[in-house]
Amino acid sequence: MTPAEVEAKLDELLKLPAETEWVEFKEAKGTFHFNELGQYFSALSNEANLKNQSSGWLVFGIEDKSRILVNSQFRSVRKDLDSLKEEIANQTNNRMTFDEIYEVTRSGNRVVMFQIPPALRGIPTAWKGHYYGRDNESLVALSLHEIEQIRKQRLGEDWSKQFCVGTTLNDLDPLAIKKAREVFKTKYPNLVAEIDSWDDATFLNKAKICIDGRVTNAAIVLLGKQESTHFISPSVAQMTWVLKSKSNIDKDYRHYGPPFLLAVDDLFANVRNLTIRHLPDGTLFPVEVSQYDPRVLREILHNCIAHQDYSMRGRINVVEVEDDSILFTNLGQFLPGSVEEVIRRDQPQEEYHNRFLVDAMVNLNMIDTIGSGIRRSFGIQRDRNFPMPTYDLSEPSRVKVRVIGQILDPNYTRMLMSQTNLDLLDIIALDKVQKGMPLRDEEFQSLKNKKLIEGRRPNLHVSSDVAIATDSMVDYLKKRGIEIDYCRTMILNLLEKQPGASRTQIDSLLRDKISDALTEQQKHDFIANLLQKLRREGRIAVHGKGPSARWELCKNA
Repeated sequence: MTPAEVEAKLDELLKLPAETEWVEFKEAKGTFHFNELGQYFSALSNEANLKNQSSGWLVFGIEDKSRILVNSQFRSVRKDLDSLKEEIANQTNNRMTFDEIYEVTRSGNRVVMFQIPPALRGIPTAWKGHYYGRDNESLVALSLHEIEQIRKQRLGEDWSKQFCVGTTLNDLDPLAIKKAREVFKTKYPNLVAEIDSWDDATFLNKAKICIDGRVTNAAIVLLGKQESTHFISPSVAQMTWVLKSKSNIDKDYRHYGPPFLLAVDDLFANVRNLTIRHLPDGTLFPVEVSQYDPRVLREILHNCIAHQDYSMRGRINVVEVEDDSILFTNLGQFLPGSVEEVIRRDQPQEEYHNRFLVDAMVNLNMIDTIGSGIRRSFGIQRDRNFPMPTYDLSEPSRVKVRVIGQILDPNYTRMLMSQTNLDLLDIIALDKVQKGMPLRDEEFQSLKNKKLIEGRRPNLHVSSDVAIATDSMVDYLKKRGIEIDYCRTMILNLLEKQPGASRTQIDSLLRDKISDALTEQQKHDFIANLLQKLRREGRIAVHGKGPSARWELCKNA
């Protein structure tokens, strides 16, 4: 805007009522907290979207109620003011930032006007992973119905189905098209002879990758030449593999662009799938097993490709942690809501981020649309007696899936190997127990009712009943025996150094040494029983009763 237009816009804003939710006035005479500035950016961006405004406005140097000019000195050096654009972009989704920052001087008073873009259609603006809005003049969390109101703006819009202007079939990779024909034949063996007679345009139409011979965004993602990615700009189609040490230091990385149909193999060529060798333990443990099942890794990565929100301009990341796990991340909401919902559902999902891309990937035998892919991944891990894939849905616009390449709890593994009739949802809940993750109430009750777990939240573990059923009671009792012997020694050492110790002192010594699997009352009874056993053995004696009782070593012990 020109200086005159900025002045006119300020006059327009000053005439608005106080409760206008897409405009906020602040004095900001000196400093203003950066985190609060970011929260207002999110709130005003979302409110501008909801109120169909071309911009939201945050204005410094004006008192909110009276609209009196107070001369803001917030970042009075222009370069410091301009640096806010990058600082804000670093903490928002889609790297949203100010359209412009204007400075106006009136009667010697400096006013700073932040022009904020409305949230993108279908994508609420987040600050540090949280959505903010306005309730009259108050800064609040954006309500769930407002989040859904914004998200529904894109229902019916399929980015993957849109045509790439200026492209031809020459912008697709010939090797990728050849590979697509091969997997299409595998998917539809009854059409092999017919497929060979199709030219490329016919094949791509039949495979639902192109439409009437026109190149779609889905075609560029799956089959496009690397130099053709500019056709989908500003959207981004890129996968990145990173190798990290256990201390979180980057050791290697690679970036991969289209054609994703071929890039998947190149990416997985970097992943180190080591062989794990277990010590023999009867006939329960296999001697050797690979860290990762390739079917599980491919299923998860293909889902990342299918459900990535490419308009958010981010990458699909595959982070391999040495000898430990692989973390997959993609941008976009997890539409089913929860993994448990996917497991329960016995019908295809109704909503997709990229319906056209999903259909193309189904035809290329990369994924399926009936939700069985996730169930299959869990089933494979269960059959291998390995931890389940861990889905982290804590961020509203990002999905994280971690595949662990090692056995965490031998008892859990033995349980899987012996109890083959367990429900998959119970197995997922037990997997949370071995990972120390919280259980939902229904999961906790289900496992407790079936006597699969012991202890109290949050200190849960595989129950002794399961230990018996899985031949691991020996380990269970060994640990309990070690605990008893250790506590006996601790008591005797204390009384040798401090004759006449009270029960409170003994409890204080041992309470933290006893397994957290026991309740507080069980710990109290455990110590009482141990003291009485030592007394009956003639090792210790007690003088007095109740709180005044004192314990000491027997003279002839």
